[in-house]
Amino acid sequence: MNSVSRRAATVRLLGAMALLAGFLVAALTLGSDSGATEPYVLAALLVAAGVGFRIEAAITDSRSGGQPPDR
Repeated sequence: MNSVSRRAATVRLLGAMALLAGFLVAALTLGSDSGATEPYVLAALLVAAGVGFRIEAAITDSRSGGQPPDR
């Protein structure tokens, strides 16, 4: 695995973690009835960042040739 593919895998993992954290924040906030919008803004920013990281990793991986799938 070359360094570009390793970086893409790291960014992809970071994106997945940001998505998970955003959805977790949103789900936990739904359980409380505080009416505050700040947690939803945080969740939206985390989800947007996660999607951006995943798109960046996909573009980087496609430019580097990527790894063929194991079969």
